Amino acid sequence: MPATVIVGAQWGDEGKGKLTDILADHVDYVVRYQGGDNAGHTIVHGDETFKLHLIPSGVLYPGITSVIGNGVVVNPKVLLAEIDELNAQGVDTSNIRLSNNAHLVMPYHILLDRANEEKLGSGQIGTTHKGIGPAYVDKASRLGLRVQDLYNEDLLREKLEIVMGDRYSQFASELPSLDVIVSEYLGYAERIRPMVTDTSLLLHRALMQGQRVLLEGAQGTLLDIDHGTYPFVTSSSPCSGGAVEGSGVGVTHVDSVIGILKAYVTRVGSGPFPTEQFNSDGQKMGEIGQEFGTTTGRKRRCGWFDAVLLRYAVRINGITGLALTKLDVLSTFDTISVCTGYRHEGIEYSEFPADQRVFQAAEPHYEQLTGWNEDISGARKFSDLPQAAQDYVHRIEELSGVPIVAVSVGPEKDQTIIRGELVP
Repeated sequence: MPATVIVGAQWGDEGKGKLTDILADHVDYVVRYQGGDNAGHTIVHGDETFKLHLIPSGVLYPGITSVIGNGVVVNPKVLLAEIDELNAQGVDTSNIRLSNNAHLVMPYHILLDRANEEKLGSGQIGTTHKGIGPAYVDKASRLGLRVQDLYNEDLLREKLEIVMGDRYSQFASELPSLDVIVSEYLGYAERIRPMVTDTSLLLHRALMQGQRVLLEGAQGTLLDIDHGTYPFVTSSSPCSGGAVEGSGVGVTHVDSVIGILKAYVTRVGSGPFPTEQFNSDGQKMGEIGQEFGTTTGRKRRCGWFDAVLLRYAVRINGITGLALTKLDVLSTFDTISVCTGYRHEGIEYSEFPADQRVFQAAEPHYEQLTGWNEDISGARKFSDLPQAAQDYVHRIEELSGVPIVAVSVGPEKDQTIIRGELVP
């Protein structure tokens, strides 16, 4: 049975959690494949709102196994706190599985993350200070600790002595002693033991048995370590290629990629953003869309839809279908702008510039579309939408070359109009 990947087609915060929640009725496994608790999904499920950071959105469904893959860096303290919160809300978390190869976020990673940002001053990347970047650095340097290391105390101590005595000696006065850290993490190990397994093998067997697997990314394409707006990126690969690497699922099992995008664009933190609106339009988008980060609470920067970025995301990810969220946020605009290309030093760009210096100074070229100026939150069929809203959706399809298979007109699950096949 094929696997489906869900990716963010912008700078994250596109609504991946909501779509995963919708698709959960059709799958058996939901897998988080990269990132850490620097990411967040907000899901409105029934009368409750859930904010998830490490645990996949499928946890809200008893029949689904939620998998935290090998590509995720895990702070076990945060993971257990999230589990406790879900349990308090009546959610059964017994179906969570954690890769034994996932790397651990340690206390010294958080200290280094903060110190690095302070050194950068006005040139800060805008990290969440969760220790995610330093954890990935240690992984690449072969100095990282993995979940499986928690079950060999001698090895755990040996690795910590090396790392804390050399690489992180600068934080000696701020860190607990080695004995305290070992004791703390061994305590975490006992609590997470029932969920630790070889998740690559688990998923392979599920696919061979004809079960459906949904691979869920965090952040978005433009934050990818290789393909994003470097250096203002995350430390992992949210793109579809990262899904197979971060889950251990063979690439031939994936046959569909759904890209999630907002009807406008938002970004958290620093970095270039050609269509950002510093005026009342941007302020209105932020207020109506309640644009605040799930993890940090930081206000998101807002701007008009950018088709250049979307075409890039389609190409990089091999996107086969798009899910458009927050179309309702644009309902009070008389005219809606869509960026169809860039200009820089007299040169026109219809595709994402390979040179980041060009992108940072790019001037957007806008096409003006007529707004619809009416509440669309009650629409349940595409034909319920006013013609101008339908035209907006069709224009995005034309500019991207990919069908829009779902349109969201509000935060509730039933406020999503399905226009095509979501899971093959």
